[in-house]
Amino acid sequence: MQELPDIMMAAAPAFLVLIAIGAVTSLLRRDGRYRGTDAAANIVLGLGNMLVAIALGGLVLLVFSWLYAHRLWTLPTNTWWIWVLCFFADDFTYYWFHRISHESRWFWASHSVHHSSDRYNLSTSLRQTWTGTISGSFLFWAWMPLAGFHPAMVLFMQSANLIYQFWIHTEAIHRMPAWFEAVFNTPSHHRVHHGSDEEYLDRNYAGTLIVWDKLFGSFYPEGSTPRYGLTHPIGTDNPLRIAFHEWAGIWHDLRRARSLGEMFNILVQPPGWSADGSSLTTRQVRDRQHAPTGLPAE
Repeated sequence: MQELPDIMMAAAPAFLVLIAIGAVTSLLRRDGRYRGTDAAANIVLGLGNMLVAIALGGLVLLVFSWLYAHRLWTLPTNTWWIWVLCFFADDFTYYWFHRISHESRWFWASHSVHHSSDRYNLSTSLRQTWTGTISGSFLFWAWMPLAGFHPAMVLFMQSANLIYQFWIHTEAIHRMPAWFEAVFNTPSHHRVHHGSDEEYLDRNYAGTLIVWDKLFGSFYPEGSTPRYGLTHPIGTDNPLRIAFHEWAGIWHDLRRARSLGEMFNILVQPPGWSADGSSLTTRQVRDRQHAPTGLPAE
């Protein structure tokens, strides 16, 4: 298969131009949607993410190529419906990768970077992890080359999915047409995902299609304006601290663990899990709030 263009690199200049326009517009309107040091941190984190992708892209391609060499089927790359199938396969995979990144602290350590801003604007889309590849996030897509999708197709669809998600990081668009909101991920749906309010936590994991959330019970419509950021704000715009704050938290908790079992749970249980109940997961918080009066929450 002829090498596909790196569309993420090609899109980067357009991203920066649109962010600049948004920032200037926000400044003129004095709406507070952009904060200078926050936006600067987002850009640094985005550039760092791209550098890591360049440095470790060969490893990902090597793994995918080895799996493709041992593929179960061969799916032709010159057939339009294979590309359509690849789109749905990638978007379905992204949904579960994204959901598990909220439900397992190991993957949350990387993904939490994207949720750490208290602003929601186009620059927030660039607030990306530097440790995702190292933590193994690309392995969620390993089944695709094994099933017969060419590695270049898989990587292309991953980039296309992320490019789509750029425009949904905005408060400037209230709602899209009803038919669009019913099928696709939109600014309204994704604002819910970035909310730290209890009712918004761990909702709307979609990449391009919101139908996965509706199918698997994680959809939640936007009501009140979300409060953006983490439930426990990190209080810094330092890119290094943003990139590694949750890994530092994991290391701190591992050092205090009293058994191998507790160490395992610290890594694989959802964020907020604790052996002594001193902190709670999102599900535990909801269960406690909705427990019948007079009865203990499970």
